[in-house]
Amino acid sequence: MDFMKMQGAGNDFIVIEGPFAPEPDDVVAWCERRTGIGSDGVLVATRLSPGRVSMRYWNADGGEAEMCGNGLRCVARFAFDRGWVDSPEFIVESAVGDHPVEVTADSVVAFVGEPAPFRTGTLVIADHEVHPFAIGNPHAVLFVDDVSSVPVHDVGPIIENDPLFPDRTNVEFVEVLEGAGIRARIWERGVGETRASGTGAAAAAYISHTIREVPAPIDVHLPGGVLTVWFDEEGAWMKGPADFVFVGSVD
Repeated sequence: MDFMKMQGAGNDFIVIEGPFAPEPDDVVAWCERRTGIGSDGVLVATRLSPGRVSMRYWNADGGEAEMCGNGLRCVARFAFDRGWVDSPEFIVESAVGDHPVEVTADSVVAFVGEPAPFRTGTLVIADHEVHPFAIGNPHAVLFVDDVSSVPVHDVGPIIENDPLFPDRTNVEFVEVLEGAGIRARIWERGVGETRASGTGAAAAAYISHTIREVPAPIDVHLPGGVLTVWFDEEGAWMKGPADFVFVGSVD
């Protein structure tokens, strides 16, 4: 089976042409960084029509997720460069809806989704005030003074697996920067800490915009790079890179 390795802001993926649904054990084996291909997850991209492509996404633990923001941009780049679509503006379909995208020479603009709080108010978990939130998939955002010193690997899994989140949750640790923008670290459900997360960046930006009044567009500074997020009446949009790394094949 042929695949393409891609990355968006350091969030890396194995991209496969569909229709195809990998077995969870295969996903785990392929994503293993020492004995497999190595990635944060597996994307399956399927051509539906000259203006529409579908995506499915599996995390590195073999579990299928609702969608993936960085993966969305990579699927858009994958489809456009393979000539599946007749315009740089088209639709990528995910389990949570349609995502208009625009592929440019050095980036991809994509509609991430409609922000939707899925718990009322804030929660306190492991002595941290947490803002639960959904945008494509579940997130929990918490503000910190210095994101570089946060024990992400200790606090992240506690919040991810809290009983208040029956399907587990992604966790965003956010530092509001002076002037403009935010800095964030991401604990991804089923993966662990990642260099970037598209939906995580969107969730962090939206909570920062609504609670801390950070003006949009918001540059979200992540270990893997910068993603820019803004909002309109439909929901959250994002601009960021989507790059090829290498091609290969597996049995």
